[in-house]
Amino acid sequence: MIMTGQTNKFQPGWYYRLSTFFRARFGEPIYKIPIDAGFTCPNRDGTVGTEGCSYCYNPSFSPFTRTGTIIPVSGQIERGRKKKMQARYLAYFQSYTNTYAPPEQLKPLYDEALADREVIGLSIATRPDCISEEILAMLESYAHRCHIWVEYGLQSAHDSTLFRINRGHDSAAFSDAVKRTRNRKILICAHIILGLPGETPEMMLETVQFLNDAGVDGVKFHHLQVIKNTPLAGQYARNEISVYEKAEDYISILCDCLEWLSADIVIHRLASQAASQDLLIAPHWPESAGQIASLTESELSRRGTCQGFNYNYNL
Repeated sequence: MIMTGQTNKFQPGWYYRLSTFFRARFGEPIYKIPIDAGFTCPNRDGTVGTEGCSYCYNPSFSPFTRTGTIIPVSGQIERGRKKKMQARYLAYFQSYTNTYAPPEQLKPLYDEALADREVIGLSIATRPDCISEEILAMLESYAHRCHIWVEYGLQSAHDSTLFRINRGHDSAAFSDAVKRTRNRKILICAHIILGLPGETPEMMLETVQFLNDAGVDGVKFHHLQVIKNTPLAGQYARNEISVYEKAEDYISILCDCLEWLSADIVIHRLASQAASQDLLIAPHWPESAGQIASLTESELSRRGTCQGFNYNYNL
């Protein structure tokens, strides 16, 4: 564990990149191919709700979502592979809730992805209230022969925030899902959003501590984006919410979070990435994903810190 001021192998500016994790485990880069397998969401089909999360419009971040006809999984993998190089991949079941079906419906889709000899595993995005013991047992069977990540959307550890964004589950559902997923050789990634309505920096750091305590293996950081066709868009138009208008403002709180995050947790993403700029209302940053990463490293270096720098201290 890393303590403030402690000399360690991690230099200022360091954070645990997913690319570093893949190179250590596989000796080469591993790429993710996003998959839309035709699922819906219990927060849209009436099981939990009908309006969805206030910030969510899947086509804004999933390039294959709802183009009229669902392309077979194998076709999406072929379309997503890097044509001019040999590479290995994770099939990333990304759109909507990818465990929201019985195991007998899920297994053929997962098997179709794994039938490709260049696909070495799966990354499955889902909700923590949509994971049954039967599905976990199936995923565990895959994990004994290939690489499996389950990505649970948390967004915030604060139930007041989850209610405000119409998430449709509480933080206890996340804790329960993680507890039931652990010790099955399945790797667990959490999604969180920084800058959600009503959240203070202290609340965001408490979400980071919540992830430390839960024992997740990875995290995706997102900044709040306002997307067309969402309830959040109306709130933004009425000046009821704000966003990080400049990347440097977001990077400041992101680095605070990284300093408090265990150095053992893999960073899958540092910021949101809208697939369609036409759907993005705000914020519009000129910086690319690579520039965000570089600016984050520079800010950590300026502070003389790294991921996990404050991990052993109580908030």
